[in-house]
Amino acid sequence: MKEIVRCSWAESDPLLSSYHDEEWGVPEYDSRALWEKLMLDGFQAGLSWLTILRKRDGFRHAFHNFDPARVARMNETDVNRLLLDAGIIRSRAKIEATIGGAKAFLKMKANGEDLSEFVWGMAGGTPIRHKSGKVPAKTELSEKISKELKKRGFKFVGPVIVYAWMQATGIVDDHAPDCFRRAQA
Repeated sequence: MKEIVRCSWAESDPLLSSYHDEEWGVPEYDSRALWEKLMLDGFQAGLSWLTILRKRDGFRHAFHNFDPARVARMNETDVNRLLLDAGIIRSRAKIEATIGGAKAFLKMKANGEDLSEFVWGMAGGTPIRHKSGKVPAKTELSEKISKELKKRGFKFVGPVIVYAWMQATGIVDDHAPDCFRRAQA
């Protein structure tokens, strides 16, 4: 039986392997799903992605399945409750950034701006594949998207976080050259 070759970062834990094999790098065009993943990447700042994956169900429960309208209505009482919730990362700044991110998402929508069209338009409409196999921490495009998201009120969307989000959502295909997922793209 032929052994599956995947990106090296996905080999250390079965949860990472499953995430890599089924989700990471799959082009996402749904605006709400893109927003959810952006918020989760914000929570990852300073932490491992495995930590976020292990708490993803907790995040979904805490943030009403990432329904932007419901999250935008969350208040200080909700923030204080979530600061006690061991099922998520208990960071006031990140919790408040998620609530603010819901408001920014809804404001974009009210202004006729769809998050998916916005980001995919900036990326040229199709996944970007780096041919060298060398994976940057950020790019000119992630810096540009970061700047535009910040203008719209998003927080925890620096260019490195945005680039990780672009990888996770398939805007960028950074699967290793010998990874079975790269061969499928």
